Amino acid sequence: AGIVLIGNKLKLKQDVAPTLIRVDNPEYCFLKILQEIDKTKKPKKGISKFASIDETAKIGSNVFIGDFVHIGANSIIEDNVQIESNCSIGENVQIGSNSHIHSQISIYDQCTVGKDCIIHSGVVIGSDGFGFKPDGKGGNIKVPQLGNVVVEDDVEIGSNCTIDRAALGTTYIRKGVKLDNHIQIAHNCDIGENTLIASHTGISGSVKVGKNCMIGGQVGIADHIVIA
Repeated sequence: AGIVLIGNKLKLKQDVAPTLIRVDNPEYCFLKILQEIDKTKKPKKGISKFASIDETAKIGSNVFIGDFVHIGANSIIEDNVQIESNCSIGENVQIGSNSHIHSQISIYDQCTVGKDCIIHSGVVIGSDGFGFKPDGKGGNIKVPQLGNVVVEDDVEIGSNCTIDRAALGTTYIRKGVKLDNHIQIAHNCDIGENTLIASHTGISGSVKVGKNCMIGGQVGIADHIVIA
């Protein structure tokens, strides 16, 4: 390495070849450098001629919409949003400014994605909650799932996560939540601000998770549980 960030209090036993930059928190400063490098990536712009956009949809400025994207009636795509190829955006959907929707994502009708969100490939937002009741004849009756999903600002959702719409009301993913890959969040859940959840976690219906929680991988949470 030509340059190394080290702590102000670190004492070296011998001289080293690289230039040393002493800071209070090397890990934090390295993160800030990576963020500055990431900003050098130029966002895509333009709308593909192969995209299908309903005439009632509202599209903001500096938006990128890739090949074979479908955007349904009365949906709102705010400024600087990037939607990669093969995404399906339903009716009455709103996607907030500066959000990045990667390829092959489905966002069902009436769902909302906030500002500055990142959603990775294969995610499904707003599919039906798992609601069935025995019909007394050996079969099951489907409970209509009439609610929606609201993803608030600054949320990142990893690949192949599924977030179910509420039966009635709303499934909430609150501001600053970060989800790893392959996570299932069932209907009517409320995941609190700045919570981190690792992969292969399954959260049953009507669970409420508080702010700033950390949930490891392969965790199962039974329905109607409340976590502080």
